[in-house]
Amino acid sequence: GIRVNCVAPGVILTDMCANVEPEILAEMAEESPVGRNGTPMDVAKAMEYLADADFVTGHILSVNGGYII
Repeated sequence: GIRVNCVAPGVILTDMCANVEPEILAEMAEESPVGRNGTPMDVAKAMEYLADADFVTGHILSVNGGYII
């Protein structure tokens, strides 16, 4: 009865990106199929989905806008 899932974020605009050059962040956003970098709210919505999805288990949910590093 225990569900185990994982959220694997991609480029998320947090303090971790504070020292990344804006040009590099812009390039990464352009390479993403959705055309932008992620936000903390994008990750929160993914976590909320997994918390509510009673029949989902054993899944790694990539929250990366389709951008593969």
